[in-house]
Amino acid sequence: MTRFSFSVHATDGRARTGAITMQRGTIRTPAFMPVGTAGTVKAMKVEDVAATGADIILGNTYHLMLRPGAERMARLGGLHQFMRWDKPILTDSGGYQVMSLSELRKITEEGVTFASHLDGSRHLISPERSMEIQRLLGSDIVMAFDECPRADAPRDVIARSMEMSMRWAKRSRDGFDAGGEHAQRAALFGIQQGGLDEQLRGESADKLRGIGFDGYAIGGLAVGEGQEAMLATLDFAPGQLPEDRPRYLMGVGKPDDLVGAVERGVDMFDCVLPTRSGRNGQGFTWDGPVNLRNARHAEDTGPLDPDCTCPVCAKYSRAYLHHLHKSGEMLGAMLLTEHNLSFYQQLMAAMRAAIAEGRFAAFAAAFRQRYLAKR
Repeated sequence: MTRFSFSVHATDGRARTGAITMQRGTIRTPAFMPVGTAGTVKAMKVEDVAATGADIILGNTYHLMLRPGAERMARLGGLHQFMRWDKPILTDSGGYQVMSLSELRKITEEGVTFASHLDGSRHLISPERSMEIQRLLGSDIVMAFDECPRADAPRDVIARSMEMSMRWAKRSRDGFDAGGEHAQRAALFGIQQGGLDEQLRGESADKLRGIGFDGYAIGGLAVGEGQEAMLATLDFAPGQLPEDRPRYLMGVGKPDDLVGAVERGVDMFDCVLPTRSGRNGQGFTWDGPVNLRNARHAEDTGPLDPDCTCPVCAKYSRAYLHHLHKSGEMLGAMLLTEHNLSFYQQLMAAMRAAIAEGRFAAFAAAFRQRYLAKR
């Protein structure tokens, strides 16, 4: 069976649609990956996640290594068996969470020593250990271990961090390749760094090309720089990466972010926004985000989005969703999460169709005009 292949079926400007083929299934691109941080896409059963149209989900190395533990996960048959998801899983390397969640950390050339946010226990994640953890989890797409500095850090700090991440990328490649049977069926993605700087990102891309990866991620964005700066960076970053490999923008984003990034040649995305917003009473619609906690929805018998094809919009009113969230009922989070993930997948499907039919520019313009109209 095919270990990993990527084919572009159609292009429209820089936007492109295609497919990644792996042993556990085909991933239609552009693809949005729901985030399953700790072995679950929050408030969702896996069969319901699949029913939204998701071809792949994301698992989190940092959280799973701390609880239940990578070695325990392996004894239990791996993450797919554990959570009963039979399609591909991409696991992040743990680097971003170490930087963002652990206050007590020390970064050296060896890796990152940190204190668990759960119990304060001390751990080391190195490129080699990250590859081992992701192998124990049974990941299909493994991410290289990197450091993710703040986008507003001084240029020399970003440059040094990028250079170390590229050395870690080579160690990740070597560690992954030493993984025996797992390396023969899984894929490894490298991560471009360099902040908002075109030259640094170009250097990073050149180093990653020299190492060689199955796919290439654009890291170090969606870390507080704002949409304008992010899209300006995406004006050049995807083009610095190989055309014949998937390009994955990590941690993005809002629906209008996704459209702007696809316009610029990105193929894969993940973000906690649709699930986190679902728990907080925010629903995404073709007419922009809606706050279901707002009193104006209390007697609205219409669906959240009349143009959405999900089961939630087919059955439940805005008034009911408003009531659930105001009452603190867990069903409110469940229903709104299901809707949000369905909306994101409908958006990805609409973009794939628009690219295939050569009308993506018109689609993107119409989407933005409608989605941003009320702001």
